[in-house]
Amino acid sequence: MTNERNMPPTTADERTMLEGWLEFHRQTLAWKCEGLSDEQLRSAAAAPSELSLMGLVRHMADVERSWFRRVLTDEDAQPIYWSDEDVDGEFHLTAADTWQEAYATWQAEIDTARRNAARFGLDDITEGKHRRTGERYNLRWLYTHMIEEYARHNGHADLIRERIDGATGD
Repeated sequence: MTNERNMPPTTADERTMLEGWLEFHRQTLAWKCEGLSDEQLRSAAAAPSELSLMGLVRHMADVERSWFRRVLTDEDAQPIYWSDEDVDGEFHLTAADTWQEAYATWQAEIDTARRNAARFGLDDITEGKHRRTGERYNLRWLYTHMIEEYARHNGHADLIRERIDGATGD
């Protein structure tokens, strides 16, 4: 694995710092998936878990969509991989699911997230509400939550990648 991540600045304003850490964690997940075949990317962590690197990427595509489209801008953006009937659909992979599709979808959601967030200040309140709680948030909270979400799942990705081929890294 090569490590082509941009380290966040150590002395920056709050927004630059938050965006830097979010980008770092997005790049970390991509790095953990680098150089693997579709079969390896579909490989589950450990039975009975269905957690896989491709599943994590699909999950994060839906998370980006939910927070930066549905909650931030109140867009009627339906989930990509999961549904009310299959709440863990992003982890239910088939032989037809490809890394190329999962990665492209994730990157498209990240691009949309960046564009949508650019329209808001850190203290601006979201236009939409959380689908279950009805709460509104400011952009600062969304950034902080997304950093936490990626950091947690990057820990999972570390373990999955090490299990697949022994590769480790920070």
